[in-house]
Amino acid sequence: MVAGALAGSISLVGFGIDSFIEVTSGTVLLWRMAVDADVRRRERNEQLSLRIVGVCFLTLAVYVGYGSVSDLVSRKAPEHSIPGIVLACISLVVMPLLSRAKKKVANELGSSAMHADAKQTDFCVYLSVILLLGLVLNAALGWWWADPTAAVFMVPLIAKEGVEAMKSETCCD
Repeated sequence: MVAGALAGSISLVGFGIDSFIEVTSGTVLLWRMAVDADVRRRERNEQLSLRIVGVCFLTLAVYVGYGSVSDLVSRKAPEHSIPGIVLACISLVVMPLLSRAKKKVANELGSSAMHADAKQTDFCVYLSVILLLGLVLNAALGWWWADPTAAVFMVPLIAKEGVEAMKSETCCD
């Protein structure tokens, strides 16, 4: 988020907020596992966990949508962000490994919330690709509009994940 704020990059700030959502989701899942011993509350806690993840996604979609459209309309050019490019590259390596580990735990626990969290990590990989493309096109070719356009492409993906989590449709079959 700091690198995005310094560069004025809405896609990088959105990516940073997504990381915050990952931490929030992980915290919710830790709480969910702590109360998992109570069978009567398990389903309610599972649904609450999914809704919290969904609200986080929908809030992010609104923020990124507004910021990206505002930047395009005002023709606000972000600075180049080498730290952002490096971060996106690292994310492209680390996130698939993390997702695979989360899916394994989700299957062992039979947890829809953990499956949703693993999907969120997969989603982070997609965002990393979009982010990297926007940042590289801005840095290499000077296309100022590539960053907010990349952010615009992130919005439907973010919103879809939020709606699915709110409807509790994120469990992998």
